[in-house]
Amino acid sequence: MFLCTDIFSEFILTVSIKISQWQWRDLATGPSTPNWWVLVGDMGTGKTSIVLRLVKGQFYTNLESTIGAAFFTQILSLSEATVKFDIWDTAGQERYHSLAPMYYRGAAAAVVVYDISNKDTFTRAQKWVQELEKQENLNLVMALVGNKSDLESHREVAAEEGDQFAQQHGMIFVETSAKTTLNINDLFYQIAKRLATVSPPPRSSSGISNFQDNKSQRKFLCCSG
Repeated sequence: MFLCTDIFSEFILTVSIKISQWQWRDLATGPSTPNWWVLVGDMGTGKTSIVLRLVKGQFYTNLESTIGAAFFTQILSLSEATVKFDIWDTAGQERYHSLAPMYYRGAAAAVVVYDISNKDTFTRAQKWVQELEKQENLNLVMALVGNKSDLESHREVAAEEGDQFAQQHGMIFVETSAKTTLNINDLFYQIAKRLATVSPPPRSSSGISNFQDNKSQRKFLCCSG
C-alpha cells in the first residue's frame, strides 16, 4: 500500500510538472522559460502557510503535509516592473528529499525555511543551504526565513543567529509569521528586487515581466528510480 501511494504521488508530480511547462510556454516570449522559486525546509516549518498567506491571504491552523510538492503562481508589482513568478512548495518529509533537486535545479530563487521554536529545523536549514550551494548557480537568490515568529515565548533560535548565518552565505534574512502576516509580503518583495539586480526581467507581450536564468534553458525531468 505504501509503495502504491508513492507511485501515485510521483505520477501526480509528473503531471503537475508537464502542466506547468505548458503554462510557462504560453506566458514566455520565444523559447525562454519564466522564473520559478522553490521553498525548502523541514516538515512543519510552515512553508505552505507562508505561500498561502502570500498568494491567497489565508491561514489555516491545521494543514495536511504536502505530498511531493505544491504549485502556486503570484504576481508582484514593483517600481521596476510587474513580475509574475511560479512557486514550488516542496514537501518536508525525509522520504521526499530525493525529489527536491527536480525543483531547485535552475530555480531563480530558493527560500529556506525553519521554525524559530525548533532548533533542529535551523540545523537542517543550514544543510539545505549547503546542498543548494553545491549547484553552483551563481545567479540563485537565496533567502533564509525564520518562520513562526509569533511563538516568541518558545523561541529556540535567536534572530541574531539566523542573521549571522545568512550574512555568511550572502542570503536575505527575514523572520516571518504566516499566522500574523508579519514580513510575508516583505520577504517576497526583497527576493524580487534582488532578482531584478541579478537578472533584469524581459517584458512579455502581456506586459508582465518574467525573470530568467540566462545561462541555459531550464528543463524539468521526470522522476527516476
